[in-house]
Amino acid sequence: MLTQEIIRRKRDGEVLSAAEIEAFVKALASDELSEGQIGAFAMAAFLRGMDAQETVALTLAMRDSGDVLSWEGLARPVCDKHSTGGVGDNVSLVLAPLMAACGLAVPMISGRGLGHTGGTLDKLEAIPGYDIQPPPEVFRQLVAETGAAIIGPTGELAPADKRLYAVRDVTATVESVPLITASILSKKLAAGLSSLVLDVKVGNGAFMANIEAARILARSLVDVGNGAGTKTTALLTDMNEPLADAAGNAVEVLNAVCLLRGEKTGSRLEAVTLALGAEMLVNSGLAATLDEAGQHVRHALSSGYAAEAFGRMVHGLGGPADFLERAEACLPKAPVRIPVLAGRDGFIDSVATREIGMAVIELGGGRRRTTDRIDPAVGFSQLLAVGSTVQRGDVIGLVHAGDETGGARAASQLAAAYTIGDECPKSRPVVIERICGMAAGIR
Repeated sequence: MLTQEIIRRKRDGEVLSAAEIEAFVKALASDELSEGQIGAFAMAAFLRGMDAQETVALTLAMRDSGDVLSWEGLARPVCDKHSTGGVGDNVSLVLAPLMAACGLAVPMISGRGLGHTGGTLDKLEAIPGYDIQPPPEVFRQLVAETGAAIIGPTGELAPADKRLYAVRDVTATVESVPLITASILSKKLAAGLSSLVLDVKVGNGAFMANIEAARILARSLVDVGNGAGTKTTALLTDMNEPLADAAGNAVEVLNAVCLLRGEKTGSRLEAVTLALGAEMLVNSGLAATLDEAGQHVRHALSSGYAAEAFGRMVHGLGGPADFLERAEACLPKAPVRIPVLAGRDGFIDSVATREIGMAVIELGGGRRRTTDRIDPAVGFSQLLAVGSTVQRGDVIGLVHAGDETGGARAASQLAAAYTIGDECPKSRPVVIERICGMAAGIR
């Protein structure tokens, strides 16, 4: 098939066949296409759209362009979670061992920070000795024996997506929902999953600030995931404030450890983690209903079984054997700590969440360029939630900085991100909506 004919048909709004899409992706993966051809295809898809069948075909072709992991013989159902990214979102650190404690296998292949959002791998690298790129046999053995391993990309997963994304990034076509869907799912499905749950963030700290846009993306992900043969559901979750009371790398690892140790009960982080865990149990067939699944995940967390699984995972990947008990002593600490104080009495009315994420990057806790080194110790902790009552002089957050100058700048940024009002704002549910099943016409 001529590449230019495939591009022309999509440019003219025609529906591409699975064979045409497979041919295009095969040429993409084998480096047979020019950047002009890749950009033209991306722009045609951006402007003309792709239907669900085309998006399924694109997802599967990109998945199959590289390694696809197989878990044949593993006694546990294989599942995973993907988040569209937020601030203070350390769900993965708790959810993977929690699901392992419930009998699932979670080979979680995670990524770095993107934009203002934190990356799971950057957080885990704050743990002394933790190896995010273990030998394949170590990864497989840990998943089989412990039930969970969170690592970086292994082998060549969906290499066609890597090339397509690089061109999308410089041709103003990143926002295409079909292309976003295929990009996310091709990499996740290459991990050999039987089920998947999506955490689609919405709010001022999310990539999707508008709930309608978040619904469109979530529906596309669910329909295409199911159309590709992987049981998939999604939750829309609130990101109008940091999910945890910490934002950074080491501070978020400690936050997750505290939740696993039973010290953060009733938090927004716990609510999202438990809801996603219940979805994963139902999707995997280990629970018949969400209510039944919810009982299982709450018990696995409160009993300490999830904490034990986390400790085994960390030690199995090179971290300290007693990390769970000694996390405060093991994690790096910033030399400068500056409390940020409330300027008046009242209630925390709103938080400019994205600005907090950007402030973490300015502190050195994220990257402006891929070559930047991260300072794992910097960030914010003790962040107050929306609706909290404050008096003038109360601490609304604590800055962790590498030097006084950066700390003072971050303190000003954090203070500016918080709005204090006279009345308690109306509470928002942290889990907004559940999206499941497939739309008509998806097979």
